[in-house]
Amino acid sequence: MWRLYDELIAAVPEESAVSACLAGLSWFLVRSEGTGVAMNPQDSVATISRAGRIAGMKTRDLARWIKSWNFSEAAMGLAAINSALNPPEIARRNCNGLLDETANQDVFTCLLDELRGKRVAVVGHFMNLERVADVCELSILERRPQTGDLPDPACEYMLREQDIVIMTATTLINKTLPRLLELSRNARIVLAGPSTPLSPLLFRYGIEFLGGLLVHDQESVWRVVQEGGQRELFDHGSQMVKVSRAPVAGKS
Repeated sequence: MWRLYDELIAAVPEESAVSACLAGLSWFLVRSEGTGVAMNPQDSVATISRAGRIAGMKTRDLARWIKSWNFSEAAMGLAAINSALNPPEIARRNCNGLLDETANQDVFTCLLDELRGKRVAVVGHFMNLERVADVCELSILERRPQTGDLPDPACEYMLREQDIVIMTATTLINKTLPRLLELSRNARIVLAGPSTPLSPLLFRYGIEFLGGLLVHDQESVWRVVQEGGQRELFDHGSQMVKVSRAPVAGKS
């Protein structure tokens, strides 16, 4: 069950060190090779035990926190992984022609034509899903269901029947991702959101498409999170990008 996590941790350079971290209202940030983002698990009431002693840690040691059952610490661990794997130049090198930076669009906009007429399950209530519901048979599975959503135990019954499953990367934090991948093995699987590690190693586990975030202006992103921003993250110093298992047209 931990193999995927262990591979992500091992991908963090051993010499990398954390220079700063930030726990905002909506996002956690860690700065090492670049700035890594992870969603603040707001349903977690756990505190971070090493607060005040994180700066200066080896990034890989902080990355190991992703395996913690304290979801606040796990989110900080994921942000540490993303600080090492998602800086633009590193992501471009690691993805080796698979990274698509051509349009600053979320995965739903990018994949809308592919979703038409399909059975689509979305794990996590992303914003503006109405446009997706208009073109496909949509099921939304959510730990804290909104009107029309299904509770997350419905994953056990629904995911085997889907053509496409789009999962929030916060499933890495709450440790549901390995089981969700198993349930979705007959579907095309997408992992999406700013918490997504932009690493092709995820393709080894059945994921075919990643939608994540590149931070181009670290100071602007830091300021937004420091000031309590949520959606503002996407408008100040960052860019939504895609990584596909198939090569991007025109790249080698």
